[in-house]
Amino acid sequence: MPLERLTAAASPIARFGLGLAAVGRPGYINLGRDEDLPGDRSVDALRARTHELLDAAYSQGVRYVDTARSYGRAEEFLAEWLATRPDAEDVVVGSKWGYTYIADWRTDAEVHEVKDHSTGTYERQLAETRALLGARLDLYQIHSVTPGSPALTDPALHERLASLAAEGVTIGLSTSGPDQAEAIRAALAVTVDGEPLFGSVQATYNLLEPSAGPALAEARAAGRTVIVKEAMANGRLADPHATGPDTAALRETAGAAGVPSDAMALAAVAAQPWADVVLSGAATVVQLTSNLTAADVHLEPEELDRLLAAAEPPERYWANRARLAWT
Repeated sequence: MPLERLTAAASPIARFGLGLAAVGRPGYINLGRDEDLPGDRSVDALRARTHELLDAAYSQGVRYVDTARSYGRAEEFLAEWLATRPDAEDVVVGSKWGYTYIADWRTDAEVHEVKDHSTGTYERQLAETRALLGARLDLYQIHSVTPGSPALTDPALHERLASLAAEGVTIGLSTSGPDQAEAIRAALAVTVDGEPLFGSVQATYNLLEPSAGPALAEARAAGRTVIVKEAMANGRLADPHATGPDTAALRETAGAAGVPSDAMALAAVAAQPWADVVLSGAATVVQLTSNLTAADVHLEPEELDRLLAAAEPPERYWANRARLAWT
């Protein structure tokens, strides 16, 4: 299976993937977007930026790309890039369904995406994804599952997902919110005809919000691929934004190691033995190159403990995240 290529990869860089949330649409909640994106956020401009990032990621050894139906036109941009890069047959492609993008390419929209985990949304969005990515789709994830999501309890949906798995596509889920661990453990228990449905789990884990760690370790021990998103806490842990007292240990540890704070933040996640792939959400090639220096960072256990001491209570972290503006 394609995901097994990632978990078996010998290259340290192969443990890092590229997420397209920040460049597939003009608005997102990452800090510093006015600095990161061109003044022209037209479709053509963001297509060019996405292709530039994909070229840079591939040339540096990245082999996993993560997108979603709700990332504006990110699936389209990725499909176009794949069509022009026959040498990139070894790229593993993951996408997500469950959110519908409705902002109409505006940054000032009142609502940017609508969540719906029904079978109707799954069937519509799978057709849309297939129309763009076709057989290149390796992993299809339910987007942003929380403990109350019907995606965890709907047998009709599970049967449809199992049918896709029978075609060779790994079924996964991403989680969000302060109760990620509960959602992950519930997903591990979902079976169809006695077989586990979900082959991968993607969750938010970073130095400010590590609460899902024990559940992710359980998922990895149970044979699931573990993908980590938002390792930079939507920019809170990235230079030049890591300036508050909650990131003092990060700045000091990074400075002592001679690496930027963003690389140290990613390295701290990659140091977790259960983390198979850690996503970079870079919006520029400079950011991506800086992020990927994390592959060369070695952390001693006491350094990792000091970095994780900055963690916030999950409820506070997610409340702060909910207040971030789409820019």
